[in-house]
Amino acid sequence: MRVWYVYMDEFDFLVIGSGSGLDVANVAANQGQSVAVVEKGPLGGTCLNRGCIPSKLLLYHADVLETIERADEFHIDADVNDVAFDEIVRDVNEEVEADAESIRRGLRSSSAHELFEGEGRFVDERTVEISGGEDDGTRLRADTVLIAAGTRPSVPDIDGLEETNYLTSTQALQLESQPDHLIIVGGGYIAAELGHFFGTFGTDVTIIGRRPNLLPEADEEVAAAFTDRYADRFTVHTGHAATAVSETNGTVTVEAQPYEYGPNGGILEDEAPVTVSGDELLIAAGRVPNTDTLNVGATGVETDARGFIETDEYLRTTADGVWALGDIVGEYLLKHSANHEARAAVRNIFGDELQPVDYSAMPFAVFASPEVAGVGALEQDLRAAGREYATNTYRYENTARGDAMHAEGFVKVLVDLEGEILGCHIIGPEASSLVQEVVVAMTAGSGTVQDIRDAVHIHPALPEVVQRAFSGRFTRGDDDDHHHR
Repeated sequence: MRVWYVYMDEFDFLVIGSGSGLDVANVAANQGQSVAVVEKGPLGGTCLNRGCIPSKLLLYHADVLETIERADEFHIDADVNDVAFDEIVRDVNEEVEADAESIRRGLRSSSAHELFEGEGRFVDERTVEISGGEDDGTRLRADTVLIAAGTRPSVPDIDGLEETNYLTSTQALQLESQPDHLIIVGGGYIAAELGHFFGTFGTDVTIIGRRPNLLPEADEEVAAAFTDRYADRFTVHTGHAATAVSETNGTVTVEAQPYEYGPNGGILEDEAPVTVSGDELLIAAGRVPNTDTLNVGATGVETDARGFIETDEYLRTTADGVWALGDIVGEYLLKHSANHEARAAVRNIFGDELQPVDYSAMPFAVFASPEVAGVGALEQDLRAAGREYATNTYRYENTARGDAMHAEGFVKVLVDLEGEILGCHIIGPEASSLVQEVVVAMTAGSGTVQDIRDAVHIHPALPEVVQRAFSGRFTRGDDDDHHHR
């Protein structure tokens, strides 16, 4: 009888994914543990290679161009003679590739890490087999396993999509030839940011989204204001679902049917569809977790109905010795959330006492034009929960700096009736920076309006718009005038 033996590498710590999970692996290595890193793609994870870093580098170019084009508002005559679109995209992607390669070289030269470049699939709870690359077939086993394998673009079931050339956010960030007319299916932050990037450089943009507003995960008033601004810039079909696509001689045609969003909603068959044609189609319909490629069914790791890994408040999965963090756990699909979770994982894996992850003041930002940011509760959620609250809004243009900038937008504050900050939502210039003092107040201060009111704000700097939003007259959330203003 012939007996086959499978070669097995044994480690103290194994991480699948080289984004924020690598921060935890580095702590394990610094503590003298043997560490395995499994990564099928470029090193650095989604943020560096396919997400925040390339997108924000590209978007800043759009912001510069937009600033120049607005110069006439300030009685400055400025012309843009040329835009080297291909060079912009190429430079950004070369910078990203260099950063990823730097991480790779660092791991390859480290005596404390061993890098396995291929797709990891579980064989049992803490055994992973590598598929593809030089390490194909290698099995790794570790005392502690961290799953930080992220997500990928979701591709919806649209008739004809499989036979049509389309972009996801990954390809759109690398597109060196500028489209004449870009059709975007999806109304979230990816659609908003990439619409801003391509649209600012002269592409005609059409956005098709199912929800009544773009940015449906934002505060309802912010989302409505953002949708109005985008409707001025682009062609926007909210309340529509893409139902069919086709391609003929390089022209992509999308048919979108009116759609009623809600538990009893759906496609409105009796209403006339909208038909749009362009030369590029971007599918920006959210993201799905990579759990299906990991074969987590071979483990005791449970997933929810959408495929995200279930963890407890300490980031432990349902399998002994297996932890998870980042986009794949589905709490907040944000790099700063993954970094926050990595710090919690370090405390809980290597510390003496377990501490739950605190998500209570997790901010978000959309780097579009206008910029959007927020932290804490949404008004629609407070109202749905029947919670008592009060709110106040202050506009940028009513501050000296906002007026000087010809800025449009507002800061909206939500508090309970004792003055505790429940949420803050901003639409306008530098929203991602302005929200930060509210995050600090909610996490490191008393968490009340007094934190913002009592702090000295530089006059006439832009943060005065936040100070005044917190210092004005608040209106009860159940006030009819407020709901219909």
